[in-house]
Amino acid sequence: MGVKERREREKSETRDKILDAARELFVTEGYEGVSMRKVAEKIEYSPTAIYVHFADKNQLFHELCRQDFARLQEVVVTEIPSDPIDRVLKIGRNYIQFGERFPNHYVFMFMTPHPEQELDEQDREIAGNPEVDAYAFLKWAVQEAINAGCFREGVQDAELVSQTLWASAHGVISLNIAKGKDRWVDWRPLRQRAEMMLDITLRGLLKENSLWLAQQNKASRQEVK
Repeated sequence: MGVKERREREKSETRDKILDAARELFVTEGYEGVSMRKVAEKIEYSPTAIYVHFADKNQLFHELCRQDFARLQEVVVTEIPSDPIDRVLKIGRNYIQFGERFPNHYVFMFMTPHPEQELDEQDREIAGNPEVDAYAFLKWAVQEAINAGCFREGVQDAELVSQTLWASAHGVISLNIAKGKDRWVDWRPLRQRAEMMLDITLRGLLKENSLWLAQQNKASRQEVK
């Protein structure tokens, strides 16, 4: 490895170290409680070294959001099936898997208040694009299921359905992160809780004569036998 390549690697490693420290501080201290000096102290760097990589706290926070949401997108779109309902189900499973694999990222993204910020040009390119925006991808999948006639009458608002599914999945993973080690509760495995939540939620949205529902009921009867 040449000198230039080594310097670039060291720069990238330092940047990642700053972001990891900042994520933890934003979770524990809140946005207002974090300063660039605190981030520097946490990794035993000088504040000047932090400013080489980020102009201010807002830029640092914004970059952290972009990286973490990009990682979420990568997980959410993994191994998506073609069937409209199986697709929605898989997105829910992938979302919960993300929270299980990256609890610190999840807490920062969805369990920590974020300051109100104006969207910049890059944000506007991401927002609403299913290829890079996980929520937009979920909404696209829900709309495809609506177009295929999978949902019952009255369940035709893709935005509302997406937000309801998101809230359901969030409830499972956030409870697991916050209380999963609580000895007062005899917790069942996360995957079992997630599967039951997804199954119950989807059954409430689908038509009674839905092919997917019929297949699930048939599989359940076979398991009983």
